This record gives sequence, structure tokens and C-alpha cells, in this order.
Amino acid sequence: MKKVAIIGAGITGLSAAFYAKKAGNAVTVFDKKSHVGGVMQTLSQNGFIYETGPSTGVVSLPEVTELFEDLNIHHLLEEAPRLSGNRFILKNGKLHPIPTGPLSGLATPLFSWKDKFGMPLEPFRPRGTDPEENLTSFVRRRLGNSILEYAVDPFVSGVYAGTPDDMIPKYALPKLYNLERDYGSFIRGSIAKMKQPKTDRDKKASKKTFSAKGGLSVLAEHLEKDIGKENFVMNANPIVIPAAGEYQIQVGEKNFGPFDRVIFTAGADHVFEALPFAQEKFPDASQVLYAKVAEAAIGFNHWTGLPLNGFGALMPSKEKRNILGILYMSSLFQNRAPQGGALLAVFVGGLRHPEFLNLNDGQFREMVGKEVASIMQIPHFEPDLFEITRHEHAIPQYDKKTPLREKAYKGIEQAYPGILMGGNGIDGIGMAKRIAQGRALAERIR
Repeated sequence: MKKVAIIGAGITGLSAAFYAKKAGNAVTVFDKKSHVGGVMQTLSQNGFIYETGPSTGVVSLPEVTELFEDLNIHHLLEEAPRLSGNRFILKNGKLHPIPTGPLSGLATPLFSWKDKFGMPLEPFRPRGTDPEENLTSFVRRRLGNSILEYAVDPFVSGVYAGTPDDMIPKYALPKLYNLERDYGSFIRGSIAKMKQPKTDRDKKASKKTFSAKGGLSVLAEHLEKDIGKENFVMNANPIVIPAAGEYQIQVGEKNFGPFDRVIFTAGADHVFEALPFAQEKFPDASQVLYAKVAEAAIGFNHWTGLPLNGFGALMPSKEKRNILGILYMSSLFQNRAPQGGALLAVFVGGLRHPEFLNLNDGQFREMVGKEVASIMQIPHFEPDLFEITRHEHAIPQYDKKTPLREKAYKGIEQAYPGILMGGNGIDGIGMAKRIAQGRALAERIR
């Protein structure tokens, strides 16, 4: 048994603590906030259940399903219905479905005829030679400009709140990057991947959009219960202190420990708050750009707009709208709005418009209301719920700073045996990535 301190009670830290304890270790989790889950928080108001942080995840890795199984709450894993495969892109003021096959690909007005007819030639285009090529160049070279503008650009702004100009596929989208590197083509690589046999464990990664019944906080609450509330130190600004091969954790005037292992799972911008002794030697550990994002939960007791028959809608930057995207939350998950009503999650800001987070609540509501009413064809924008959450450090960008950060994280681990580095600064941002990283960190305890 090891005594393990975990810095951060977000989904990564909770997953690490759960699996570390499951393996027989003694764990203590430290976090600045008064509640577990980090930015993953669910609130309820007037018949609406809404998220103030991440709204959904994707079961892209088996670790997601296994976490619910290991907690004995598999019945609370809620996967979105089939209609969630319907995703929409705004073009010239109208929403169009993203093509899902060759016929819809030919019919869509989203892409140019040049790029439609050029798609069969993709396997014959040469590989790139620059491993740090940005996503704009990468997609334009392989697929064409219209696909960049009306598929990839809105995806990047919707998921990462970033831009294709800043994103490096090698770091942000390694699976896509590896298709070209390993197979010379997205199409050839995708076909080869589809032919590979899947184990029973692989099949647990359903690729479906997921939440927990009642909201993502339900997952955090079950993790907290299983880890044990007595093993959490909240409202804490933990500082790690190396001491003769062990580590103390200082919180205010109180010391905890000693600990054999320290697992860091907070954001990269907080590395040196917790590990001040590493700053001089590994300054690149905090080299990270976080996109600012504001989220509006908008609820209607009676829905009068466009049919909410899908996942949601994304806004290409070329359309010059003041929002990034709209998720149809009440269509994805049960009991998120009153019967006959609707719940939307609307995202604003990102690298496109960080200044929008400085709007006061009245200005913000007016701007978002005009956009949503126009796009969703709502005759009278009179919502029964309008709640705003602002995140100054929402989503880390996987840009050219990423390898510097990764190298510094590894350097800290090597220089200070017993410290294990994680968090959303490395290994990706999605819920599945965070759960898998937390579990992997726990499995590295020796």
C-alpha cells in the first residue's frame, strides 16, 4: 500500500483516486473548490437539468464504460439516441445536415463541387512532410478548402473553442494525423481500421455521446462516495513539499503526509502553484493557451422553434456569427426539460471572440438571444431559463507549445521520483481521455 496525494478533484483526479484506492492504496484528494467534479457540474432549476461545464462526453474508449461498471452504476450511463448522429452546420443563415455518406455528400450545399469530386482522389495525394503542419494546411491539402471551412473549422471551434490555424493535428488529433502517416490517406487508413478485428473490450467503446442519468455531477458524486468523503481536502490550495524521498502537502498552515506518491491532475496553468520547486528547472510545464468560453443554458417550457432532431448545430467562422454552437440537450438526454419544452446549451467566445466574456449579463443575453432566435427560427425569444457560466480557462489548445509542455512534464517525473503528471494539459481534452488518463496514472503507482 502506498500513501497517495492527488492534486485536483476533477474527473481525471477522481478517476485516479478511485482506481488507486481500488488497488489498495490510501488516497487523499486536494482541490481548490468546495465541490468535487471540477468544472463538471450539474444544476437543476424549474424543471430543467443543465450543465455548467462539459455538457457531454463520447464513449470513445472502453475506460468510460468500465468506470461505470466498476462503480456498479452502469444503469446510470446514458447514451444519446440514434438521432444524435444528426449534426448541423450553418451556411448562409440556414442549417444543413453534415453528410453521412456518398449520396448525402454529393447533395450537400456545404461543400464545393470541386471538393466533392476531388474526394475519391484523396488516397492518391502525397503525404505531408511537416510534422508540425497546422490543421488548416493539413485539411486543405488533403480534402479541400470548402471541407475545411464548413466541416473542420466549425468542429474545431465547437469542440476545442479554437481555430484550425492554431491547432497541430499531431498533438490535437493524433488519430487523424496517424492515418496519413501510417496509411498515406484518410480513406485508406479508415478502411484498414474498420477491417481490424475488435476484442470484447474494444466493443465497449460504442462511440456514442454519453452523460449520466440526472447529469454528469451524478458520476462525480458516486466517485466521491466510493473514494470516501473523509479522503477529500476541499477549499484547499495545496503546495507540494519534497522531503527526503517523500512529499508533504501544505494547505495554509497545516501539513498533510508524508506521501509516497503525488499525482498532479489540475490544469497546466496551475502546475507551479502546486509544484513551485519545479518552476526554475521546467518552466515550459505551464506553457499553455487556454480558450475562454461562456456557456448559456437556455430553457423553454414550450418549444416553438426548429425541430430539435439531432445533436446540435455548429457555426463556421466564415459565417461570422457571435456564437460557437448550440447543443440540443433535451433531445440528447431524458428529463432535461419539462414535457413539450426544450433545453439548449449555447457556447460563446473561444479564440474567435474572447472579448465576449467581458459583456455584462444583459448584453450577453441580448446578443445570444438574437443569434439563437435567428438560427433556430424562434418567433419570440422568451426563455424560461437563461443561466450564464463563464470559464476564463476552459479548454487547453494543443498547438506548438504542446511538445514543450509534454517534455517538461516528463522532466518533472524524472527529476522528482514519486510525482506523476497528468491533467488536461497532456493527452487530450475529452471526457474519455480524462477518465483513461486518471486510471493510467493510478496504474503507474508502484
